[in-house]
Amino acid sequence: MKKIVVANQKGGCAKTTTVVNLACGLAEQGLKVLVVDLDPQANATQWLGAADKSKGAYDLLVDDTPLEDVISTTEMKGVDVIAASKQLSQIEKALAGQMAIETLLKRRLSKANSSAWDVMLIDTPPTLGLLTLNALAASDELLVPVTTHVMSLIGVSQLINTLNDVKDVLNPSINILGYLPSRVDLRTKHAKDVVELLKGSFGDKVFSSFIRENISLAEAPSFKQGIMTYKSSSPAAADYRLLTKEVIDTLDLQAK
Repeated sequence: MKKIVVANQKGGCAKTTTVVNLACGLAEQGLKVLVVDLDPQANATQWLGAADKSKGAYDLLVDDTPLEDVISTTEMKGVDVIAASKQLSQIEKALAGQMAIETLLKRRLSKANSSAWDVMLIDTPPTLGLLTLNALAASDELLVPVTTHVMSLIGVSQLINTLNDVKDVLNPSINILGYLPSRVDLRTKHAKDVVELLKGSFGDKVFSSFIRENISLAEAPSFKQGIMTYKSSSPAAADYRLLTKEVIDTLDLQAK
């Protein structure tokens, strides 16, 4: 199972939108996906329409509840979720006194049989705190959504500094899967300039695909659907299908 963390310190950069719709795109290609929601706001959990279950990510991390006991089914075929809750905002207090708390998720997952899924996608809070560190320590790949505004690049720089520290201390094998331009409005010169700046800074690590601004992406969560099922023929669905293909090709996943 490939483990992909989706992170960026800046809020509003489409992390959850990317997690849910990439999960939907991978499932559309016959892959089994497990979403791990580590954001206390639980937006991915709510969007996926997770079946009501009392246990989730907090229980996995704090109580070492077995993986199979914290997984919920979702409204999307082929996608399961480990649900987030507001309790995650108290995670540092709950884990006070424990050792090596930055690698808890990695250790919890290592004890589980993960063969039921092809891909794990981890949604993270808009901070570089303990939950994001756990996600980075547990993952094989980092996907960074970046909105096409100059201020977004500051968050990217801070994330890369943190990633380098994680590689040195916690997880030397994590790779950058790619930077994903998101909420792109090609009608503005500023958006085009930021995309070019990204490519100039990160070269072929910037995905060829990008996600255009589209009202359908804002509407889909209300219907507990990914964009591929909510509006299959929309430009946004086309964008996420292109991203899905890039991820499958880059990671040499076997679409079914």
